[in-house]
Amino acid sequence: MGAPDATALLQDTIWQGHIFDGGWRAAQGGSQPIIEPATGATLGHTGKANGDDVARAAALARAAQPAWAASDYKERAAIFRRAATLMELHGDELSQWIARETGGILPKAQLELREGVAHLHEAAAMLTQPQGQLLAAPHDQFSIARRVPHGVVGVISPFNFPLILSLRSIAPALAVGNAVVHKPDLQTPVTGGVIIARIFEQAGLPAGVLHVLPGGAEAGEALCSHPDIGMVSFTGSTAVGRRVAELAGRSLKKVSLELGGKNSLVILDDADPDIAAANVAWGAYLHQGQICMASGRILLQRGIAAAVTERLLDKAAKLPVGDPMSGTVALGPLINGRQVERLHGIVQDSISAGARLLAGGAHDGRFYPPTVLTGVKPGMRCFEEELFGPVASITVFDSDDEAIALASQTEGCLALGVISPSLARAMHIVNRVPCGHAHINDQTVLAEVHAPFGGSGSSGNGGRHGGPADWDEFTQWQWLTIKSQAPRYPF
Repeated sequence: MGAPDATALLQDTIWQGHIFDGGWRAAQGGSQPIIEPATGATLGHTGKANGDDVARAAALARAAQPAWAASDYKERAAIFRRAATLMELHGDELSQWIARETGGILPKAQLELREGVAHLHEAAAMLTQPQGQLLAAPHDQFSIARRVPHGVVGVISPFNFPLILSLRSIAPALAVGNAVVHKPDLQTPVTGGVIIARIFEQAGLPAGVLHVLPGGAEAGEALCSHPDIGMVSFTGSTAVGRRVAELAGRSLKKVSLELGGKNSLVILDDADPDIAAANVAWGAYLHQGQICMASGRILLQRGIAAAVTERLLDKAAKLPVGDPMSGTVALGPLINGRQVERLHGIVQDSISAGARLLAGGAHDGRFYPPTVLTGVKPGMRCFEEELFGPVASITVFDSDDEAIALASQTEGCLALGVISPSLARAMHIVNRVPCGHAHINDQTVLAEVHAPFGGSGSSGNGGRHGGPADWDEFTQWQWLTIKSQAPRYPF
């Protein structure tokens, strides 16, 4: 990553080859290289946790949690604010790591940092919010419903937006008094783990309250199964989410799942074609389509379909693909070769089934260009499966009711977008399509730290992250009664 910098937050001598438990130590599972998706270069090495590392971390976290939960709320809030300041101060350094490790362009990296800072400030703000309710009781007694921490929360985060999708669970879980054992994806252990460990370490978080253990399936399964971990927050694929739920369910842990899905962007025939095409391109191509809420189905009403498609093709032709560190590209690489093969297989199978390829569809290594498919129908892989790549999959419909039927034809939907100047028509669609969040006159890739975020059906298990939902997820209700003296019962 360049010449050593004594002022850098991520000095190699501190974290290379290690995991974090309040300090930095070698993992029992060994170490693993960090590969830059755009070039194949080795950026460094991280510790690779195994099941024994997870067991040790869970025990240490359980021991450290009571003191953390009992600490003064002002001191806890100050730690989050200091962490946010550190992230801002080291923004240039951290954005370089995010871009290189995730394959995202620099503006995407800078977005992650801004949102990460926002999550930290939101966590600090939680500490002065009401933490329960006063219930009805006789005049000389108190009956209180209050929120209390689970104890130790396990967090498992993915590779695509690793900083945000880690912090959105870690920060509120810590804020309400839990300790955290975190397993970032091995493909992005620095962005999803080391950065977070370093900012909290430097901000003064007590040792043992946060553990960062990059690892594979063994570490993930150990985290879901360990009895000292009372809740698991998982973000990732639906298939792995089912396994997480199965393992956590055996010990009756609470589990929060934010999973993949098939999201529709519906464009009605009274929309502006230029604005519509811009929304399609953003929703389908941002970060190479590697976003859980990407616009995986583009549903165009027949009267506007040709105009929007023409404008989309012009945009696709002008979005350069390449190394994000060059500063001259709009799309970087897909995260690994397996994802390229999977995406290309979906595109080719859909073409064989009758879809028409109008742009893209051929890749250079991990670089997949903006792709446009038309004539897409139910049953084709690009209609049914989550793409996680830069493909605009276009299906034409005639009536609003047909759009509702097409958008609803999925096991799980995280996000829905509807573009139309007619709010009545748009609301008619939104009210009838099951989804985790819906956006009128916008595409599907939207999130705010203060807004509940999650999916419906197989896109999640009903849990949410963000704003008031963080209290629901990362604490549990406790009923507390207080009497001035114990009653004399008749027995």
